[in-house]
Amino acid sequence: MTCGRLTAVTVPTPPFADEPYISLETFKKDGNGVKTPVWAAPLDGKLVVMSAGDAFKVKRLRRDPHARVAACDMRGNVRGDWREGTGRVLEDPADVTRAHGALRLKYGWQMAMGDFFARIAGRINKRAYLEITIPPA
Repeated sequence: MTCGRLTAVTVPTPPFADEPYISLETFKKDGNGVKTPVWAAPLDGKLVVMSAGDAFKVKRLRRDPHARVAACDMRGNVRGDWREGTGRVLEDPADVTRAHGALRLKYGWQMAMGDFFARIAGRINKRAYLEITIPPA
């Protein structure tokens, strides 16, 4: 009998976890995709993204969870292959806090500056956090 041993549980790192920017494509009612460059951080084997709560990408994901993701530069120029996935808007305050923490961990001072100016402008509580799931290839 063995006592006191713990088994480490690891969650696989999602694709694009190390990319500074990803292009997130969400879909309109007519099926046309809209691509947006965003920051994304890994959390529990998925990617989390922050956006303005009234952004159309948030509205599109609420209506249709289908999404595509690719690595890109800050202007949205795609560098690599697209991957299919699904997205959802995080509603639970605990999930939102964890997502924000993951983004702060990855983007550090840049995210802190964004938080500072969002707080001054009164937009910090109007943000939406998205969770993107990309199935294994």
